[in-house]
Amino acid sequence: MPPDHTERRVVVTGPPRQTSRTSSGYYRPRTEIDEQTTLGHTYVRSLMRTQLRAALTVFAVLGLLVGPLPLLFAAMPDARRLEWAVLGFGLYAPLVLLARWYVRRAERNERDLIRLVEDR
Repeated sequence: MPPDHTERRVVVTGPPRQTSRTSSGYYRPRTEIDEQTTLGHTYVRSLMRTQLRAALTVFAVLGLLVGPLPLLFAAMPDARRLEWAVLGFGLYAPLVLLARWYVRRAERNERDLIRLVEDR
């Protein structure tokens, strides 16, 4: 039998290709966050800082709103009904507005990060 000189198929293997990079070499922020790179960590830390800033703002306003009340009540010891009115009704509306502002601010911060990450 003559030797068969047909070419054999050879499987070539190598390191996997990076499919997340585009041809220009631009690395998307979402990939940076998913792979927990330094830049992705910076994005997340930025969101955490803005959320903390909003929470501290709410805490400061709450402290300024509620903090002086014991002094006010101590200055007027005979106004028991006023104390209950202020605590029960007068404080409720500002607390609801403050909570609503905080939730809207936190959602806006998250939307801004998503818009940045998704390149919109």
